[in-house]
Amino acid sequence: MSYLETLQQIKKGKITPIFFLYGSESYFIQNLKSQIIKEVLQGDDENLSIYDLEETPIQEVIADVETYPFFGEKKLIIANNPGFLKAKPDKLPFEHDLDSLQNYLESPVDYSVLVIIAEYEKIDERKKISKLLKKHATVALCHPIKEYELSKWINNLAMELNVTIAADAYEIFETELTANLQLLETELTKLALYVGENGLITKEIAEDLIAHTSNSSSLRLADAVIERNLHKAIAIYKDLEKMKEEPIALIGLLAFQFRTILRVKLLKLKGYTQSQMQKQIGGHPYVIKIALTREKRFTVEKLQDIINKLANADATMKQGGMEKGLAFELLLYDLVS
Repeated sequence: MSYLETLQQIKKGKITPIFFLYGSESYFIQNLKSQIIKEVLQGDDENLSIYDLEETPIQEVIADVETYPFFGEKKLIIANNPGFLKAKPDKLPFEHDLDSLQNYLESPVDYSVLVIIAEYEKIDERKKISKLLKKHATVALCHPIKEYELSKWINNLAMELNVTIAADAYEIFETELTANLQLLETELTKLALYVGENGLITKEIAEDLIAHTSNSSSLRLADAVIERNLHKAIAIYKDLEKMKEEPIALIGLLAFQFRTILRVKLLKLKGYTQSQMQKQIGGHPYVIKIALTREKRFTVEKLQDIINKLANADATMKQGGMEKGLAFELLLYDLVS
């Protein structure tokens, strides 16, 4: 099952004897783990045991799982790092008795919940024990979300928070927060509190209230230049200044944005698709997506002119020809006008 499907099942109180959380997206894994702990133990952490399978043999974990709880009705056992599921397991000073796990998977007890967490990009699905886990456990796939899944993910989160997101605000979330789902949830929760229940999160509200990173702010700075909005460009620059960003570094960030737009435009002229551009250029898929929306505003010559102006400003600053802050503000004026 997907992360969202598993989370919804757990929240409805559908707790199975065995869970297998598998994938490299730690945010999903931590959320599912927290929800399972909440549902199974109901605040009684005395019946929680956590093991690292790089330090403890699986047979000892199973022995604990099969031991009746002293307090409460159920016990929860979490086992991390099942290296025996990888194609090339790491060498350990002990051996895992996988027969004990196999036997338990086929006949689990009803007073324990076993959660096996494999925070790996891949496991060897050809192995017998991997196949048995997929057959007998509730398997939650915790892989990083794909580009096409992000809108659905944001929508589900917005529904849980009882708010609506304006269509043009999605780009703000996509450009600012896709690399960090924990931050995305935190920021969306903050915005939901601001607009209130059944409120609407507009692009303006998102721009004003989301905590910006220097890299994402360079996208906003490029937007301000494209929109020929000098006031906005200067305001973003002042915000970046407060984040201790040096003007020379900001020129580098702007140059990266406009070089990407130029490369996307040239590849588009050659007939490349967005996915082909992604493979050719590399980087985050949203950088390519946004560059595609921007390239229509420029000719190749205009983009080359902007990049030359950025290079000249960079040289002026490095040679000490002008105070850096003033040089950067003059550069913004030149780019906008």
